[in-house]
Amino acid sequence: MSYIKVTASALAIAAVSATAAAARDNVQIAGSSTVLPYASIVAEAFGENFDFPTPVVESGGSGAGRKKLCEGVGENTIDIANSSSRIKQSDIDLCAQNGVTEIQEVRIGYDGIVFASDINGPAFAFTPADWHAALAAKVVKDGQLVDNPNKLWSDIRADLPAQDILAFIPGTKHGTREVFDEKVIIAGCEENGTLAAHEAAGAEDAEDACMQLRTDGVSIDIDGDYTETLARVDANKNGIGVFGLSFYQNNTDKLQVATMSGVVPSVESIASGEYPVSRPLYFYVKNAHLDVIPGLQEYIEFFVSDDMAGPDGPLAAYGLVSDPELAKTQDMVKNRTPMGPLN
Repeated sequence: MSYIKVTASALAIAAVSATAAAARDNVQIAGSSTVLPYASIVAEAFGENFDFPTPVVESGGSGAGRKKLCEGVGENTIDIANSSSRIKQSDIDLCAQNGVTEIQEVRIGYDGIVFASDINGPAFAFTPADWHAALAAKVVKDGQLVDNPNKLWSDIRADLPAQDILAFIPGTKHGTREVFDEKVIIAGCEENGTLAAHEAAGAEDAEDACMQLRTDGVSIDIDGDYTETLARVDANKNGIGVFGLSFYQNNTDKLQVATMSGVVPSVESIASGEYPVSRPLYFYVKNAHLDVIPGLQEYIEFFVSDDMAGPDGPLAAYGLVSDPELAKTQDMVKNRTPMGPLN
């Protein structure tokens, strides 16, 4: 079958908030707001190309979606959790406690985390060290750990714009936040020497100390999706938002993107591994539901098909970086291979 019937409305989807199914004869999905538009495109195309109801796709955040997946087995529980960060051992343990013993980990492709500001403002060229120095509660000054005194980006590096530091970052329930903490804040803390200073000061967990952010209104958590972050930047022209690459690419009329460590974020720089702040995107499947919920196996295979997730498919057109190992994922999905232990 050729899956080429993908309507303009499917391609235009930025988010879908569907109501619960009247009868449990369709696939139910929850989780990451980053994965949401891709899953929504696939769900609509699936409903148009198969004799199954269109899957219900809801958001709520990566962690919340994985928690819902692990509530148990049965028609009152979801089938798939979308996630922009990898599942945690605590999720797997919760699943096991509730009788969810086999989970498929399906990697759909890659996305980058970008740093974008108002299109009419100054351009920025960042490093992870800059972001740590801007947002961390404690920084090193004159060899000592002190409360963060930086007010302007130019306080951190003279060649950065003399603009007030104001950052809109993903809230802690978002999978994007986990990647931001690891690849920007902790990496920057190590780059600028603060990690070593925390260790020298006897911190019980130096990485955790690195991730403690200032609470003076400079760093603002956004608990909603990227549309809320965009609205904040639009209302606060000094603000810099943390977005997914695909969201930025669909809003280039409003935003300009910063380089990170000298690299411009793009599909090409993420696919090559050159851009330093990229992450794989996943969904997790409850295998016990595969022969119970009509269309579940077909939906999963459709999602990772070349026609949908390949480099020339509609997900790539929306901004997903196609996985070079997509064929391996397709085989795993066909064979219903459950994930092994985390490594």
